[in-house]
Amino acid sequence: MEFYKVDPSLENYWRSIILFGNNVASYKFALAKSLYELDKRPDDLVSLQELAVPFSRNLCEHLKHSPKQITAKSSQFLKACNQFNNNEISQDQLIDETVKRGFNNVITAFHTVNRESIEKQFFIDERKLNKGIRLTDNFFELTESEQYKNFSIETEARWRLVEEGWRLGVSRSLISVHYDDVAKTLYTSSKARRVDITSCRDSLNGYQKGHCFYCHTPVSVESGSSRLADVDHFFPWRLNDTISNVNGVWNLVLSCGECNRGIGGKSSKVPDISLLARLHRRNEYFINSHLPLRETLIQQTGKNEQQRVSFLQQQYQIAKTELIHEWKPKIRGVLTF
Repeated sequence: MEFYKVDPSLENYWRSIILFGNNVASYKFALAKSLYELDKRPDDLVSLQELAVPFSRNLCEHLKHSPKQITAKSSQFLKACNQFNNNEISQDQLIDETVKRGFNNVITAFHTVNRESIEKQFFIDERKLNKGIRLTDNFFELTESEQYKNFSIETEARWRLVEEGWRLGVSRSLISVHYDDVAKTLYTSSKARRVDITSCRDSLNGYQKGHCFYCHTPVSVESGSSRLADVDHFFPWRLNDTISNVNGVWNLVLSCGECNRGIGGKSSKVPDISLLARLHRRNEYFINSHLPLRETLIQQTGKNEQQRVSFLQQQYQIAKTELIHEWKPKIRGVLTF
């Protein structure tokens, strides 16, 4: 996929799994979050018994607020997780059930993106030989990367978005994700009920590969970080009366503080037209990441790519007519998309 082929780093291979892998169950997210917990272990062989502890815990925690964790009608493994949450079985029984049923498909399918296995593997399936998985050098190298601290937060955000898409259980044409500019959160609204999903910052960061949309310097989603990203409106908020759905996900990007509000920053200017193509590419990443961002972007910008290109061009002409002045960032990092 273009996402990791443009910049074939381990970070982008990993993000492609989280953002674009097939989702028939949430087990992929639970496995990823479990691996984050095992990154400091001295041995590269992880037994299913050891892996079952964080894997089942992550799923049990999510089941408490999101009962829909799989697209199938039933799951014996999830039934055991619910029984544990209801104090009907012990943790030892849960672990045994997890080892028996929890990893049946997720280990085999984890590295599959767009129906093909990605080139960089982060673990090897050794269930038949050693009753576990073996972490590869790719995984340990990944843990040393600058972006690694963002991954757990991004994975949780993506998991919650997928859960919400499943929870709604309605026609995809009716799914819509909105942005709360005060709380900086993404939410859905159906039958007069609002459901806050996750931080907008956490959700967008992976699609921008952890970099400022404008200057490409690395940004963070960790609270308290000196590089904490700003959520910025590509077309400024002051155009809310003239731009179509200015608060829509299509118009939200992550920016470093210097580009967004520093001296010589974007402020309320119109971004240079060269950045419009980058916005389109970022939005197409949303389109290729199913439920619910794909459905939301299609509603907001068009059913096919040509319509989405035309939509952005129309909004640009409106913005340029209203605000006149353009702003072009100073590139301070490596172009990643």
